[in-house]
Amino acid sequence: MAAFPVPGSWRRIRRAPVMAAGCAVALCTTLAAPVAADGGTTTAKPTIVLVHGAFADASSWNGVVERLERRGYTVIAPANPLRGLYSDSAYIASVLDSIKGPIVLAGHSYGGELISTAAAGNPRVKSLVYVSALMPDVGESGMTLGAKFPSELGTATKSVPYRAGGVSGTDLYLKPDRIHPIFAADLPESTTKVMAVTQRPVATTAFSETAKVAAWKNIPSWFLVAKQDKTINPDQERFEAKRAGSHTVEIDSSHVAMISHPDAVTDLVLQAATSADSARPALAATGTTHDARAETALTGIAAASLTVGAGAVLLGRRLRRPAP
Repeated sequence: MAAFPVPGSWRRIRRAPVMAAGCAVALCTTLAAPVAADGGTTTAKPTIVLVHGAFADASSWNGVVERLERRGYTVIAPANPLRGLYSDSAYIASVLDSIKGPIVLAGHSYGGELISTAAAGNPRVKSLVYVSALMPDVGESGMTLGAKFPSELGTATKSVPYRAGGVSGTDLYLKPDRIHPIFAADLPESTTKVMAVTQRPVATTAFSETAKVAAWKNIPSWFLVAKQDKTINPDQERFEAKRAGSHTVEIDSSHVAMISHPDAVTDLVLQAATSADSARPALAATGTTHDARAETALTGIAAASLTVGAGAVLLGRRLRRPAP
């Protein structure tokens, strides 16, 4: 005599294949979630650090800061001492040490030299962003790069001796009448007149000291080439970006792209930040890249899905089979 199921059991039996299939979906979702190096899922947005260049201060990033903060990012724009590559990069590195979690580090002009050094050996720096910037290799300086790719900057500066705390040296200033045509041709002259008065001088050692490290060799980089730049030769910027394998964009801008084109600069920083959100931001490459680890993970997910899905089908068939 066939046994009859107790009331409600059919509903439980019918639900069983659905539950099994649901487990398959849950398993896929779990396996597909990005996992951080410590085993946790990567969710925190990186802190974005913006380093200004010579003749400027952190306010040159104001337009970019406002846009990034509207997108929910924590932003820090430290004061660059402008005293020399070694001391300035050490200072920026100490700022990075005070930040918890992942970091996207951006530099404009001379600030590019600093981020290339300050980020070296810091695993929390996930991406580097160069905005019409210097990007020296080991053994290079701003001066040696400029000699290979001449610009009009040499005609726009004046040297002024300084003394401070028993130390003496030479500062460089931009000539007031040269700031608009050489430094910021796409800004109103009324703005560049204020820039002339408020500029911060840079010590010549900032450009003469040679780089001892080049963090862009190990950290993914993004580069904005300013096609109308007369301070750093755009061909130099292209050379640096190509050598580093940077993700590169070019825009019609003067040297101060973060002031005259804050939307374009913000978009590039966001690209780097979005990449930093993932578990493994990729270095730029030409041609198709093949990630064996990603393929292995996807194969495992597919296999798990098929296994659990097949089990659900078999279970459903057995449950629908009439009892003997």
